[in-house]
Amino acid sequence: MDKETQEKIQELQAIEQNLQSILMQKQAFQMELGETDNAITEIAKSNDDIYKLVGQIMIKAKKDEIQSDLEKKQDLLNLRLKSLEKQEESFSKQSEEIRAEVMKKVK
Repeated sequence: MDKETQEKIQELQAIEQNLQSILMQKQAFQMELGETDNAITEIAKSNDDIYKLVGQIMIKAKKDEIQSDLEKKQDLLNLRLKSLEKQEESFSKQSEEIRAEVMKKVK
Protein backbone atom coordinates (compact mmCIF):
# COMPACT_ATOMS: atom_id res chain seq x y z
CA MET A 1 0.00 0.00 0.00
CA ASP A 2 1.47 3.36 -0.98
CA LYS A 3 1.99 6.34 1.30
CA GLU A 4 -0.88 8.36 -0.20
CA THR A 5 -3.35 5.55 0.50
CA GLN A 6 -2.13 5.24 4.08
CA GLU A 7 -2.61 9.00 4.55
CA LYS A 8 -6.14 8.73 3.15
CA ILE A 9 -6.89 5.91 5.58
CA GLN A 10 -5.63 8.03 8.48
CA GLU A 11 -7.74 10.95 7.26
CA LEU A 12 -10.74 8.64 7.05
CA GLN A 13 -10.16 7.45 10.63
CA ALA A 14 -9.97 11.06 11.87
CA ILE A 15 -13.21 11.91 10.07
CA GLU A 16 -14.90 8.83 11.54
CA GLN A 17 -13.80 9.89 15.05
CA ASN A 18 -15.19 13.39 14.48
CA LEU A 19 -18.41 11.90 13.19
CA GLN A 20 -18.70 9.68 16.27
CA SER A 21 -18.16 12.71 18.52
CA ILE A 22 -20.85 14.66 16.67
CA LEU A 23 -23.29 11.76 17.00
CA MET A 24 -22.69 11.59 20.75
CA GLN A 25 -23.23 15.35 21.11
CA LYS A 26 -26.35 15.13 18.98
CA GLN A 27 -27.75 12.35 21.15
CA ALA A 28 -27.09 14.37 24.32
CA PHE A 29 -28.82 17.44 22.87
CA GLN A 30 -31.78 15.33 21.72
CA MET A 31 -32.19 13.95 25.23
CA GLU A 32 -31.98 17.43 26.74
CA LEU A 33 -34.49 18.72 24.18
CA GLY A 34 -36.88 15.90 25.09
CA GLU A 35 -36.61 16.79 28.77
CA THR A 36 -37.18 20.47 27.97
CA ASP A 37 -40.22 19.63 25.83
CA ASN A 38 -41.66 17.55 28.68
CA ALA A 39 -41.06 20.36 31.18
CA ILE A 40 -42.83 22.87 28.91
CA THR A 41 -45.79 20.50 28.55
CA GLU A 42 -46.03 19.91 32.30
CA ILE A 43 -45.82 23.63 33.09
CA ALA A 44 -48.60 24.35 30.61
CA LYS A 45 -50.83 21.76 32.34
CA SER A 46 -50.03 22.93 35.86
CA ASN A 47 -52.08 25.38 37.88
CA ASP A 48 -49.95 24.83 40.97
CA ASP A 49 -46.90 26.76 42.11
CA ILE A 50 -43.79 26.28 40.00
CA TYR A 51 -40.35 25.72 41.53
CA LYS A 52 -36.89 25.63 39.99
CA LEU A 53 -33.58 24.26 41.18
CA VAL A 54 -30.89 26.79 41.95
CA GLY A 55 -27.79 24.98 43.06
CA GLN A 56 -28.99 22.53 45.67
CA ILE A 57 -32.15 24.37 46.68
CA MET A 58 -35.57 24.73 45.16
CA ILE A 59 -37.12 28.17 44.93
CA LYS A 60 -40.57 29.32 43.91
CA ALA A 61 -40.62 30.89 40.45
CA LYS A 62 -43.08 32.66 38.19
CA LYS A 63 -44.70 30.33 35.70
CA ASP A 64 -44.36 32.71 32.74
CA GLU A 65 -40.64 33.31 33.43
CA ILE A 66 -39.93 29.59 33.63
CA GLN A 67 -41.98 29.00 30.48
CA SER A 68 -40.01 31.72 28.66
CA ASP A 69 -36.65 30.37 29.87
CA LEU A 70 -37.54 26.85 28.76
CA GLU A 71 -38.71 28.05 25.34
CA LYS A 72 -35.42 29.94 24.87
CA LYS A 73 -33.52 26.80 25.88
CA GLN A 74 -35.64 24.79 23.45
CA ASP A 75 -34.81 27.21 20.60
CA LEU A 76 -31.10 27.09 21.44
CA LEU A 77 -31.09 23.28 21.54
CA ASN A 78 -32.86 23.14 18.17
CA LEU A 79 -30.24 25.48 16.67
CA ARG A 80 -27.42 23.37 18.07
CA LEU A 81 -29.02 20.21 16.71
CA LYS A 82 -29.35 21.75 13.24
CA SER A 83 -25.69 22.77 13.36
CA LEU A 84 -24.64 19.27 14.41
CA GLU A 85 -26.78 17.73 11.66
CA LYS A 86 -25.03 19.90 9.05
CA GLN A 87 -21.64 18.86 10.44
CA GLU A 88 -22.72 15.22 10.47
CA GLU A 89 -23.82 15.48 6.84
CA SER A 90 -20.53 17.11 5.83
CA PHE A 91 -18.37 14.52 7.62
CA SER A 92 -20.46 11.65 6.25
CA LYS A 93 -20.02 12.95 2.72
CA GLN A 94 -16.25 13.35 3.21
CA SER A 95 -16.07 9.87 4.69
CA GLU A 96 -17.88 8.31 1.74
CA GLU A 97 -15.67 10.12 -0.78
CA ILE A 98 -12.43 9.12 0.92
CA ARG A 99 -13.64 5.55 1.44
CA ALA A 100 -14.41 5.30 -2.29
CA GLU A 101 -10.92 6.64 -3.15
CA VAL A 102 -9.24 4.16 -0.82
CA MET A 103 -11.28 1.23 -2.14
CA LYS A 104 -10.30 2.14 -5.72
CA LYS A 105 -6.61 2.16 -4.84
CA VAL A 106 -6.75 -1.03 -2.81
CA LYS A 107 -8.41 -3.04 -5.60
